[in-house]
Amino acid sequence: MPRHAPRPTTLTAALCYPLDRQGISTSAEIFANLGTAPLVEHAVRNREGLLAAEGPLVVATGKHTGRSAKDKFFVRDAGTEDAIWWGKTNAPMTPAHFAALKADFLAELAGREKLYVADLFGGSQPEHRVSVRVINELAWHSLFIRTLLVRPDDADLARFVPEFTIIDLPSFRADPARHGCRSETVIAVNFTEKLILIGGTAYAGEMKKSVFGILNYLLPTQGVMPMHCSANVGPKGDTAVFFGLSGTGKTTLSADASRTLIGDDEHGWSDTAVFNFEGGCYAKMIRLSAEAEPEIYATTRRFGTVLENVVIDPVTRTLDLDDASLAENSRGSYPIEFIPNSSEHNYGPVPQNIIFLTADAYGVLPPIARLTADQAMYHFLSGYTARVAGTEIGVTEPEATFSTCFGAPFMPRHPSVYGNLLKERIARGGVKCWLVNTGWSGGKATMPGIRRMPIKATRALLNAALDGSLNAATFRTDPWFGFEVPMAVAGVDAKLLDPRAAWADRAEYDRTARVLVGQFNENFAQFLDHVDEGVRCAAPTAEPVTA
Repeated sequence: MPRHAPRPTTLTAALCYPLDRQGISTSAEIFANLGTAPLVEHAVRNREGLLAAEGPLVVATGKHTGRSAKDKFFVRDAGTEDAIWWGKTNAPMTPAHFAALKADFLAELAGREKLYVADLFGGSQPEHRVSVRVINELAWHSLFIRTLLVRPDDADLARFVPEFTIIDLPSFRADPARHGCRSETVIAVNFTEKLILIGGTAYAGEMKKSVFGILNYLLPTQGVMPMHCSANVGPKGDTAVFFGLSGTGKTTLSADASRTLIGDDEHGWSDTAVFNFEGGCYAKMIRLSAEAEPEIYATTRRFGTVLENVVIDPVTRTLDLDDASLAENSRGSYPIEFIPNSSEHNYGPVPQNIIFLTADAYGVLPPIARLTADQAMYHFLSGYTARVAGTEIGVTEPEATFSTCFGAPFMPRHPSVYGNLLKERIARGGVKCWLVNTGWSGGKATMPGIRRMPIKATRALLNAALDGSLNAATFRTDPWFGFEVPMAVAGVDAKLLDPRAAWADRAEYDRTARVLVGQFNENFAQFLDHVDEGVRCAAPTAEPVTA
């Protein structure tokens, strides 16, 4: 070893609350609460990734380039029996199977040569945060989660006691017969023991979303609304919240140079604030451009960013963000302060505007619509977006996706719990609610020549909504969905505001709209017994209402 490269030392003493107090016995060398530079050094030394020419660490996650939703389980016991919304999203695991899995995880830890431990917070508002300890076998995983969660200061670390613990071992292989899971990959959540076990996948987002799930379980009992959203605040202190599924523009639209970013993905809405659950951002990298998303693009040129499944030239160490050969879902994680206009404290005032983002590949929805509180709850519970079904020959139809609360995989409780919290807070604060379509206009996405909504138009409409000028516009009532649509907005082509008029074949538009309305109503049938009459009446109609 070169003389200028010191040998790593055991840092067990850095843990205020030692592992053995948690029942974890190991002879491993413990690297606790390391900073960015040491973790990058470890990752490179361990051959976990490559350092790119301009600074970021580049890693590959193998066959798992996204979440393994079907391999996630919640322990079903007396404490969770009536609290969790059981079904295909929240699948049960028996306490006995979890006990066997835990024993095998602890045996794995006992024989490790080295482990990385990070003590962190989920949540930026102190009275609503949770203390989380994350134990990793990979240095880059420890860097990732340290980047994504809220980092305690030295005083906090000196008295840190973990409330929840996550153990993430990508090399672990689960046994479905012994552990009651589906495959060699497992994400097992035990709310009673406050322990989450992740094995058989190197996709780092499983850790991030596990913490989100913890807060989605805990916060509603405190009257706090957990949200899968981005958020920013304007110069006048006007907070805006952006709900949206992947690909709808949630990260892009919240990273606005004229507004201060609170966060890009996960937040809580308390009586006094909208607060970020995290201390970093996790953005899609595929086909990212400096022109369209300059703030996010700049993070791909910085030390401290972790790039997952981004193609890198092994000789020159240059990046190719357009190459999807490793994954369409290539990702980058970076501290939120890498965005120039980010919030110093990761929170802002309670919101004045809520935006539901959808990428409608059917070309039916307008680029913006104003919602009532009942309509807002309806669309929140629906969580709609649509994608082009695929690239196979013969694919001619978009594919609708409904993910309740714009984040069904991360919501352990029944959706009505979150929906009622949202409706109550909208009514209490007189919050303006908007549905924004960042998808296609003038036809279906699969039709020749049909393009996606211009981002310039979307930003103009959002700016008008957020600065209040859109409220003075003349609105029409959409005959299918019943929400209000502006008829003219400065700087926006009027043809975009009326999606039916943008279609060459208006009869085909009507047929497509009727199909989409049917999909909305079919999906919402599961919630009809859990909402009041006002929300039920906010559903779209298969026979359009004309003035």
